[in-house]
Amino acid sequence: MSPTLPATGLLIDGVLVEAAAGERFETRNPADGSMLATLPRARDVDVDRAVAAARRALDGPWSRLRPVERQRLILRLADLVERDAAQLAALDTADMGAPIRHTTGAMPLLVALLRFYAGQATALSGETIANSLPMEVATQTVLEPVGVVGAIIPWNGPMWALVWKIGPVLATGCTLVMKTSEDAPLTALRFAELVHEAGVPPGVINILSGHGDAGAALAAHPDVDKISFTGSVETGQSIVRASAGNLKRLTLELGGKSPNIIFADADLDAAADTAVMAAFANCGQICSAGSRLFVQRAALPGVLERIRARTMALRLGHGANPETELGPLASGRQRDRVRRFVALGLEQGATLLQGGDTPTVPGLRDGWFLEPAIFADVGDEMAIATDEIFGPVLSVLTFDTEAEVTMRANRSRYGLGAAVWTRDLGRAMRMSRALKAGSVWINSYNLLDPAVPFGGYRMSGYGRENGAAQLRDYMSIKSVYTAW
Repeated sequence: MSPTLPATGLLIDGVLVEAAAGERFETRNPADGSMLATLPRARDVDVDRAVAAARRALDGPWSRLRPVERQRLILRLADLVERDAAQLAALDTADMGAPIRHTTGAMPLLVALLRFYAGQATALSGETIANSLPMEVATQTVLEPVGVVGAIIPWNGPMWALVWKIGPVLATGCTLVMKTSEDAPLTALRFAELVHEAGVPPGVINILSGHGDAGAALAAHPDVDKISFTGSVETGQSIVRASAGNLKRLTLELGGKSPNIIFADADLDAAADTAVMAAFANCGQICSAGSRLFVQRAALPGVLERIRARTMALRLGHGANPETELGPLASGRQRDRVRRFVALGLEQGATLLQGGDTPTVPGLRDGWFLEPAIFADVGDEMAIATDEIFGPVLSVLTFDTEAEVTMRANRSRYGLGAAVWTRDLGRAMRMSRALKAGSVWINSYNLLDPAVPFGGYRMSGYGRENGAAQLRDYMSIKSVYTAW
């Protein structure tokens, strides 16, 4: 279905307004280059206005809502998202190119995630703590909202980012200023309409469209108490530096170069089929994509044959086509970046088994498409094995022993996800403990559940999405001593 485009503007204090400087920018459909809309470009002064609105809302009636009242708002929002799931999925597809089957398939989990946050709103509690003081004193902790949250979201999954950032804010009683990606800004504005339809007061959720300078102003703003960022390591490092001014609380969900490890005793059909989607789903534009495929030497011929056949069968096309399995990259800039990595892989001696070119299929020439690439004979130090490409490029590496592959899989600056395919339960348990990653999937890949935390080690960031652990990052702990 064709998406209904939302009204555009900067959402500040419940009202859509123009940017103070009057600037606007275009957003286009990556499948065919057609213009979708123009949006206001926020600058520093607009960030100031939005943060001030969020602070007023935080100090106003919103702070006096009981947990059950916030719970009802989130449940109402979940119902509205469920009602409009088809439209939201179509808008996500138009905004950043993901196949409609991908965006539609995510909607039930996103609704479940909102309902999980609703449950958490009434489950947050402090502790009564036994103390050793030489007098009659009761000691307890109280959880309070951390304050005004700044969120900066990426273009590769707008609906995911919206739910992950807005859900915990509503559950904990914080307020929010969100800066959307300039490459996929529209879904956030439609989601904001649902937030207000659910009854969330003006100023609690504020949304700014703009470029990196607006995100930098938000990260450095002295009246923002926390930043939740999803994106690149380099931008994450900039945010860490910018946060030093008032020592903001940070949640950083950054990049990955996740190892997907297939042992020779695995179900090779299931492992190879899943490996293709682990690498190429959303055109490889997933932070936890299984872009390093380690295959035990004895299984290599069979696995390569299977993944090549499955990849060749992938249906490339416009994301709005329900038959499409692989859509375009989100922008021409991103496609050019991926092409450079394909060229670099060849320069450094890897063997390109297939893909890596712009498809010549009629109807795909105007969009930002790229055939999925499979490299063999990849060395651990090659750029295609070390750098996050964020595109449809799969590097196949060969190993012999469990100890060897564990060492090599961990030889990365990232640590977001990892997978192990084996029928040996002991090996699976050993590997799950030895791999340095925030999520380890056994005989599966990229499974997510609202109650299970998701996040990374090392340069993949800190803090978590999903689970009760995420909500704690939006709360401050106050200790209370009562003597009598």
